[in-house]
Amino acid sequence: MTTITSSMDITLVTLQNCPSDLTVIHQIFDKAAELGIDIDMISLAPSQSAMSSLSFTMSDNDLPKLLTFSNHLHNELGVKTVISSGNSKIIIADEAMKNHPGFASKIFGAASNAKTDIRMITTAETEISLLVPASDHETTVSAIEAIIA
Repeated sequence: MTTITSSMDITLVTLQNCPSDLTVIHQIFDKAAELGIDIDMISLAPSQSAMSSLSFTMSDNDLPKLLTFSNHLHNELGVKTVISSGNSKIIIADEAMKNHPGFASKIFGAASNAKTDIRMITTAETEISLLVPASDHETTVSAIEAIIA
């Protein structure tokens, strides 16, 4: 059985021109933990030389904590922080996804038909998470519900 759950008030943070050195990435997440920022979805783009793009999500409520840290990242490492708040995370979960080729295609087709602006996608064996602007939340959930009914 497919379940759809949502989280609201999510901020997407993308660190552009971020050193792809795992030590630096560890330091970034260590500092976020020290500041009490709960990180959720994480995506690391393939490295372009020694630099990469690192994206993650967190609660909109934690944005003030992040802003002081992002200034430090810019000054110390030259990292550009791009922030998009007011998003919604839609989680589609189903144990049958493991052995069901085409499930993701159906989800992305529904989102496409709803003209959803997908900001980030993460997956697990039995789960697809979509980060979308809050304004796209209801139409996207309705479109997904229609194709899994």
